[in-house]
Amino acid sequence: MSERKENQDLEERRELRRQRRIRAQVTAYLIFAAILIVVVGGCILGVKAIASKLGDMKAQQEEAIEQAQLEAQAAMETTIAPPEEETEEVTTEDDMLSQIVDTCIAEMPLEDKVAGLFFITPEQLTGVNAAVKAGSGTQEALTQYAVGGLVYSSKNISSTDQISTMLSQTTSMSKYPIFLAVSEEGGDFNVVADALGTASCSNAQEIGTTGTSDVAYDAGITVSSYLNMYGFNLDFAPYCNLSDYSRSFNTDPTVAADMASAFSMALEDTGVSSCMKYFPIYADTDDGLETTDKTLEELREAEFVPFKVGIENGVDMIMISNASAPQVTGDNTPCSLSSVVINDVLRNELGYDGIIITGELGQSAISDYYTSSEAAVMAIKAGADMLYVPENFEEAYQGVLDAISNGEITEERINESLARIYRVKYADKIDS
Repeated sequence: MSERKENQDLEERRELRRQRRIRAQVTAYLIFAAILIVVVGGCILGVKAIASKLGDMKAQQEEAIEQAQLEAQAAMETTIAPPEEETEEVTTEDDMLSQIVDTCIAEMPLEDKVAGLFFITPEQLTGVNAAVKAGSGTQEALTQYAVGGLVYSSKNISSTDQISTMLSQTTSMSKYPIFLAVSEEGGDFNVVADALGTASCSNAQEIGTTGTSDVAYDAGITVSSYLNMYGFNLDFAPYCNLSDYSRSFNTDPTVAADMASAFSMALEDTGVSSCMKYFPIYADTDDGLETTDKTLEELREAEFVPFKVGIENGVDMIMISNASAPQVTGDNTPCSLSSVVINDVLRNELGYDGIIITGELGQSAISDYYTSSEAAVMAIKAGADMLYVPENFEEAYQGVLDAISNGEITEERINESLARIYRVKYADKIDS
């Protein structure tokens, strides 16, 4: 009995140990599971935190890289300038011409500058009755008065050798380039051809009736060929006014413009400067005074047309008429002395920047109302570049000098005109 009880007690103790062992294992498992859960959870949270942190770091890094790139680019733009293209400085013919002209004018004494504005006859220069040679008298006169130009008439021409020698010697005696001019229009209006008894071209009216500018161009070539041969470098032609007179190309402004421009271009294409005349109109009245009652608008529609075409083609010189145009200027001031005609209309409206020369200042339309000195000063103040054949050259010359001395005219104003004059005179000195 006691043995059975002992066995029973033993079994009970075994069962208790087994249950404690199970409980211990369960507890261990639970603890392990809890620990595992904690560990795994922590790992998951850690991974998320790390991933989040890495994402932030990557974003910051990308932002930093982008910023660095921007800063580097900006630094390159500010500190590393792109290399400049090497360009060769090109001196144009116009630049060379301007340099020559400026140098010439800068070296001229005032007296020579003023004399350079005058265009006179050989007789006015030397004081002789009819100049047919250039000797010591011409040399002395040109040394004292370095005039800008001399205009010759039939009394100065007796033979081809005589006029050729005279012009050649005059050129060599002049301190500066000088215009040697004549009025050779063709037909009955020729100085050289008439004096030498040689043939010239047809008159302007006959040329105009052909209706083709080629005929006018050929006429200009004919005239320039013998003017060049004798030594003339300026022709006071063509006559550009509209009329049925034989020296006029036509009454139609378009026809007259085509013909006059072609004649002018032919002269200049072959080395003889052309002077279109007379701007804006040539008119005569019974009382001996030149005048026109045409308005500015009427002149624009007709009389201006030949001159406008000439300006477009680069004519070297335009001569102003001594006519008065009260409907344009507001008074009876001759056009040659009018700033309205010269500056407002010809310079500003028509855009002409070549040489503007007055009509003959010794004509009664001017000399009856102004002294030689007054006319010369008025013309320069009005904008003229050259003064053509005043009644008294020495008086006119001194009048301009006095006007500069008293401040009525500035030396800069004289230089402006000289620049236009010498751009034409030195144009052939530039190699193309």
